[in-house]
Order: sequence, then structure tokens, then C-alpha cells
Amino acid sequence: MNYKQTAAEIVSLIGGKENVSHLEHCSTRLRFTLKDDSKVQKEQLEKVAGVMGVRQNVQCQVIIGNDVVEVYDEVRGLLGEMSLEGSPAKKQQKIGSIVLDFVISIFQPLVPAIAGGGVLKSLLLLASLSGIMSDQSQTYQILNLIGGAPLYFLPILVAMTTANKLKVNQLVAVSAVGALLLPDMTAMLAEGANLFSFNIENIAYASQVFPAILTVLFYAQMEKLFTRFSPKPIRIFFVPMMSLVITVPIALLILGPLGYNVGTAFSSVIIMMYEQFGWVATGLLAAVLPLMVVTGMHKAMIPYAVSSMSELGAELLYLPASLAHNIAESGACFAVSIKTKDKKLRSTAVSAGISALFGITEPALYGVTILNKRVLYGVMASSLIGGAFAGITAIKAFALVGPGIASITMFADKNNPMNLTFAFAALGLSFVAAFILVLFLYKDKVEAGETESKKENFFDGELASAVISSPAVGKVISLSEVKDEVFSSGMVGEGVGIIPEEGILTAPEDGEITMVFETNHAIGLKTSNGAELLFHIGLDTVRLEGKGFKALVKTGDLVKRGQKLVEFDLEMIQAAGFDPTIICVVTNKDKFTITSFNVEETVTNDSDILAVTQLV
Repeated sequence: MNYKQTAAEIVSLIGGKENVSHLEHCSTRLRFTLKDDSKVQKEQLEKVAGVMGVRQNVQCQVIIGNDVVEVYDEVRGLLGEMSLEGSPAKKQQKIGSIVLDFVISIFQPLVPAIAGGGVLKSLLLLASLSGIMSDQSQTYQILNLIGGAPLYFLPILVAMTTANKLKVNQLVAVSAVGALLLPDMTAMLAEGANLFSFNIENIAYASQVFPAILTVLFYAQMEKLFTRFSPKPIRIFFVPMMSLVITVPIALLILGPLGYNVGTAFSSVIIMMYEQFGWVATGLLAAVLPLMVVTGMHKAMIPYAVSSMSELGAELLYLPASLAHNIAESGACFAVSIKTKDKKLRSTAVSAGISALFGITEPALYGVTILNKRVLYGVMASSLIGGAFAGITAIKAFALVGPGIASITMFADKNNPMNLTFAFAALGLSFVAAFILVLFLYKDKVEAGETESKKENFFDGELASAVISSPAVGKVISLSEVKDEVFSSGMVGEGVGIIPEEGILTAPEDGEITMVFETNHAIGLKTSNGAELLFHIGLDTVRLEGKGFKALVKTGDLVKRGQKLVEFDLEMIQAAGFDPTIICVVTNKDKFTITSFNVEETVTNDSDILAVTQLV
């Protein structure tokens, strides 16, 4: 992949760098907060080489996959120092979307630090329980303190991310929140303190989230106020001084206790709901997680998980449910790899299954699960089973990281050694259930040409998605590069162009021949999921009146993937002065989401060029 080119096309198609107000990335996606969502050219964006898909809700999410970090670096370089002041008017959003975007922007960047510290503590606990290291040794205690640092200083981290989101001075915001954590301040509050004759509530602010958020929100208003009225010569010290001298007392007297009580109430609600619904809630959440991850809505669970970790020291719902779902994706992929006869799908399934086993499910979801509804049903059912078991056994997670085989120590509990055992059991149950269910449920596409009776059931609509391989050997180009306005504009359909290196057109997918043009230079194919493909060999080659073209099939034939459809004289076409580019488009594009692959790459008949997914 050409990372620079991919980054440049992405930035252009989301409205340019001036349309970006915030950029971040997760394990597989670029996440843009945009000023105007209407500027996103979604269909064109999905065709960019290296882009697996696009999702738009609160953020514009561009799915990249394993190369996300490299593409992110290039995008960040193109954005440079983004000018956020004096830009076009901000988009109109519902209050719910604004709040959700704000919360996710605060909590999403916290995950790596909390996850790293949490896993370190869980590994130490496992070492202690197994007798490898004494928990009384200074080495253990120092490492344990290191692991606990991100959670202890969570208010500081939250202050940084909140200040970054609000575009105020991070260091001063951190100083305001840091004042609440000062050892002398903590000792004074413990002994009983008052400010301006008002009693200050004794609260330990370490690991607290909501007091820090409220404090920085108030500080942001103070900074803006004093910046507006402060003389420029003294602004460098006057604004921070006045902001701190007002913000910290207000935080001690009002905002800190309010945030602390909000966090306590939030935790109480979580515990109450868990006690009331227990395993049912965990099982149902696990079952719907595939749909949540596909739409990006699982990110809304992160603030809850961070808050639960800070308030309770553990998480009871989302992470146990995620363990069941992640491992179910893995089991399903390995079942598909055994059952399928498609070599490319087998390779994809094995790779995606390994990733899911380690807690990264996007390759499994986009490469296997959502391409076949039988696999999706199997994953959801087995996730429900594994999630219900996790709920019944009351598994608790102690680190905020994607649950998988490598991070299983996140479930180690000194007070309940069975917690880790039950986590392993949930892992095994989810994997086995998914493997068995998908092994029985999954079916490869119907093989065409076997009997005429099979033709009747060939287009039964069972397959919602299909991955189309290249019908020719050559270089793939975007449709916009094709030197024919009718095709390049997308009027005929969505797809790609192929500059051929050989004079053979093959069936990229099982299907039925719907049309063979009388001059044999164009042919139609309907796939098993109803996608109607048009292959047009060369530009304006109809003027050759069939010379150099030999059709090997006729209308109504059922063909198999890889079967030769047309032989053409490539040298003769070029010698006659015609552009030999093969157009490959989906003509009923209104019924499908179409994504292109390997653009600007040289491909063979085993290379994927299009993903065609039915619109719901």
C-alpha cells in the first residue's frame, strides 16, 4: 500500500484538512471529528486503496486494518497544525451526538495507559498466586506501583484529554486538577479543612474521573473569560493565575464533591442493574457486540468501563461480554477455514481467526462474519452462550484491554482465584460453541453448472455479500481514471478498471451469464447475491465489430469462478489504436455497497478487486 497516496485521498474525500477538528485512531480505524459531515464523499472514500470501509455516526470512521498506524502518521502529517479557529461554521448536531463525541474524545485516548498498567498488575498477581514471585518483595511492590500509576493518576490523564478536546492550555488544566491530588492537600482534607469559612468535604481524588472533567470544564470558561479581558502584556501569567485561583477553590467546594457523588451514584446504578439482570445482560450484550463493533457503537462503552475501573476497581459487564464475543469470532473463522473450498477465504479466515483470538475482531468481522449471515448467526448465538456463562459465574475484569488469549490475565483476582478459571472456561466455551455452530451452519456458495434444477435456487438471496476477484491479469485503476466519461462518472455502475496484460477474461465469481454483446466485447454476469456485473473489454472497441474477440459462453450459461468467458487479441486492439482497459462495474449499484481493493496494484485472477454487500 502507498500510505502517502492513501492518506492524501482520504483527506481530500473528507472535505480537506480544514474540515477536520479532531483526529485519532484505534487498532483498525482512523476516527475523524469533522466540522461538516456532508462534505464526506463516502462512496469514493470506500474505493480508496487500503480503505476497508467507512462508517459515519458521531465520528467519521475510516476502516484501514493492520496498516492504520502508518496511514494515521501520513494523515497527521498532511493535517499539520490544524487551524481550528476562524474555520467554517460548525455542523449542527443533536445534543446527544455532541455529548457522546465529547465523552469518547476524553476516554478513548486513556485506554492504552490504563490497559498497560492493568495487564502488568494482573501478570504480577498471577506470578504471586503461582509462587513465581512473592508479593512481599520490593521488586513486586515497585512493579505493582508502576502498574497502578495510570489508574491512580487518572484525574491527571482525564484533565489532559479534556483540555485537549476543549482546546485550552493543557498544563494549566492539569495543574488545577493536580492541586486536588497534592499530598499536603489530601492530608489537610483528612484532618478537616475549611476555605473562606466553608467546610471542605474530605474526598480522596485519586482515580476519580468526574471531578477532573467538571474542574477542566469550569477552568476552560475561566481561561476564555480572562483571556478576553486581560491586557496582552500580562496575559502570560495573569490568565493562568486568575484561572487557577478561582477554579481550584470552586473545585474543592463544589465541583469535586459533585463529581465524586456522580461517580458514586453511577457505580451504584451499575451494581444494581448487574444484580437485577446479571447474566442475562452480559449474554445479550455479548450477542449484539458484532453489530455494535461493525457500526462503531461499542466505543460508547469505553467511558462506562473506565468509570467502572476507577470507581470499583473492576468491570463486570462489557469486558466479560467482549471476551465471549472475541473468542466466538475466532472459533467461527477457524470453522469457516475448514469448511470452505475457497482458498482465498480460507487464508483470510485463518488470519482473522488468529487476530480475534488475541482480541482484535475487525478483520474477522469485515473479512468473514458480515459476508455470510449464517456465520453471523453462529457468532451471535455462541457469544450469547459464552456471555451468559460469564455472567452466571460473575467474572470480573481488572484491566481495560481487548480480552483475548494473550490478555487473559486481566481476569486474575487475588480474592477469587476461580475468576481466572471461569474466564478460561468462558473462552473455551465461546470458541467451541462458535466452531461447532458455524461448522454446521456455514455453506459455500452454490457451485454453478451442476444441474439445471440448482439454477432455480442459485439466486435465493442467502448471501448478503460477495468478494469479487479480478476477471483479468493486469493493473487495477480507479473508475475515475478510465478515459471514458460514461464509465468514469459512474453512470453505468460502480467498480474499477483493469489494464490487462493477457487476452483472457474469466469469471470472477460463480454466476449466470445474463448478456453477451453481439460483438463479444462486453458480457454480463449475475452473481449468487444478485449483483449484476458488466465487463466491457476496451474503450470504444465496439467499432472493431467483433474482430479479435471470441466469446466462450452464451446467455443463460451458469459459470464457475475461474472459467474462461472471452478470449481477445490484446496486441491487435492496441495496434488498432484502442484503449484495452477492461471495465468491471456493478450495474445495479443502488442495491449494494461497493468497495474496491488493490487499486493501483497489479493483480491476478486470485486477487480481490471488489466487495459487494447488499443494502439493508
